[in-house]
Amino acid sequence: MRQMVNWLTPSFATHGGSPGVATLGPAGTSSEVAAGIVWQSLEGDVPSIRNIALHRTYEDAAEAVLKQDVDYLVVANAYSGISEFYMDTRLSLAGVFVMDTPHYGIAQLPGEAVPDRPVVATHPAPRPLVDELLPSHFTDREILQVTSTSTAAQSVRDGVTDLALTTVPAAEAHGLEFISRKRFIRMLWSVFTLNGEIFVVPDDTAEAGRITHAHT
Repeated sequence: MRQMVNWLTPSFATHGGSPGVATLGPAGTSSEVAAGIVWQSLEGDVPSIRNIALHRTYEDAAEAVLKQDVDYLVVANAYSGISEFYMDTRLSLAGVFVMDTPHYGIAQLPGEAVPDRPVVATHPAPRPLVDELLPSHFTDREILQVTSTSTAAQSVRDGVTDLALTTVPAAEAHGLEFISRKRFIRMLWSVFTLNGEIFVVPDDTAEAGRITHAHT
């Protein structure tokens, strides 16, 4: 299930730069799927490669917004560094929504022998799923933290790690096969844009919840 909820702004008019959504890449991440959902909400059509800007880190994606290369930044609320974007006075929270991620699982390169103590690549946010999904015949594991679920899959393809906690799209893109059951994560996502004039009236006022505009 994917559900858009609690948009904070009355509209998502662009700032006049290049309309687009920046988020964590490379291709195959849950963030890419979330950015596509945002684009469809904004424009009503399926995004193309020109509309979604994928970056090595969320911080790099935020820089693209600050430089006005794109209008929106999409970040998973499970990301440990998300508070930096909430506190950055150059950015403004434009909206939030709930989206189930693509299914996650433990994947390997087909036909490759996996040691009893494998090295498992994972992004830090879904790290707890490694212990949940790793098949029980593995006696131990070593964790290698990487920048995205897609990068985790790439690390297996490149022979850097034995296994990856990754998504179905990323595994398919890198030719991996799953050796575990799969599950999704119900995730809250935040959408940021350049700091503007929109704010929410406090709940204790007569106009509680109405979106209004500052004039500063």
